[in-house]
Amino acid sequence: MLEKLFKLSESGTNVRTELLAGLTTFLTMVYIIFVNPSILGDAGMPRESVFVATCIVAALGTAVMGLYANYPIAMAPGMGLNAYFAYAVVLGMGISWQAALGAVFISGCLFIVVTLVGLRGAIVNGIPRSMRVAITVGLGMFLALIALKNAGIVVASEATLVKAGDLHQPQAIMAVVGFLAIVALDRLKVRGAILIGIVLVTVLSFFFGGNTYKGIFSAPPSIDPTLFQLDIAGALSAGILNVVLVFFLVELFDATGTLMGVARRAGLLVEGKMERMNKALLADSGAIVAGSLLGTSSTTAYLESASGVQAGGRTGLTALAVAALFLACLFIAPLAGVVPAYATAPALLFVACLMLSDLGDVEWSDSTESIPAAVTALGMPFTFSIAEGIAFGFITYAALKLLTGRAREVAPVVWVIAALFTFKIVYVGT
Repeated sequence: MLEKLFKLSESGTNVRTELLAGLTTFLTMVYIIFVNPSILGDAGMPRESVFVATCIVAALGTAVMGLYANYPIAMAPGMGLNAYFAYAVVLGMGISWQAALGAVFISGCLFIVVTLVGLRGAIVNGIPRSMRVAITVGLGMFLALIALKNAGIVVASEATLVKAGDLHQPQAIMAVVGFLAIVALDRLKVRGAILIGIVLVTVLSFFFGGNTYKGIFSAPPSIDPTLFQLDIAGALSAGILNVVLVFFLVELFDATGTLMGVARRAGLLVEGKMERMNKALLADSGAIVAGSLLGTSSTTAYLESASGVQAGGRTGLTALAVAALFLACLFIAPLAGVVPAYATAPALLFVACLMLSDLGDVEWSDSTESIPAAVTALGMPFTFSIAEGIAFGFITYAALKLLTGRAREVAPVVWVIAALFTFKIVYVGT
């Protein structure tokens, strides 16, 4: 049955290899069940319910990816997107988390429509590479700021906006230890380096941070506080066009880039293309919608899936194994509940550093490409708004191309995005 369903022989793999690959992928990304409730909890969402929603949507999205698209790619709520949801939309703009979930739902539906009508390729190809890179880098810088704040390493200052915190505090010291451990373990190619770092700091918190042990296993908490709590009408009435647009753009680039990257590493590209790309994107967009209904921020394909591919995973059976392991995580809610914010901060900072690596892909010799990219990346952390950073970047890009007589180089989709953001800033405000 497995052979017929996943075409194992045709892909040059077997059940044992696929299951081991699934375990490998799971270990590299299971940190999300600790990090996501921590981030969304800061936005006022019930952490235990978010934990359940995270496990379920990761299992659901990954299973659909495996069974429908037959790719060894796992899914879960995306890093960066959850930070934007919590810190920029809910805390920064004062929008309720229910309305923010409504915005996620709308963006997921748009993603489905764009995929079904075949516009995805036109949008992705129309956005210049420098801007795609800048969005990733800006997200990384935004995550880094949040991580340093959660660790107490960076604090607010009336005189200078930000300054170094008290580095003698146990939380800051433990966060530094965790970060160095994650980087070292990753360099040594230890599987689950991020998870090990989170566990290490959590264990230290019992001795030096006043944390208390609450057990490991229990029945899954109730998901009722977040289930179907999205407020679509509230999202629309709040006039958060830029929020939906940011969710949509980041989801689109994140999903497409990750899918192509993992498929390339697995040797699953045919003439440079994914044969089942539309199926994979439908699985991705369907998971976004499902996540908003369950009570979590946007779900996306995870680049950590590459670790499972490296271990031999080639089919959807790898993804199915990951899905089963995420379902099993539902029974370790007490363990997830004792993980403090400064224990997940090292993971956030590590992911942020990895996201900055794309800076080298910017064409720095062309100021009409590099300046908008820099404005985008710098705008996100300095305005503490991913939406504003992207808005400033696209407007700058369109304006510079126009002023230098290179307007023909700009794809129609860029003009549309720049116009939408300009309209929003002029008539609605930042």
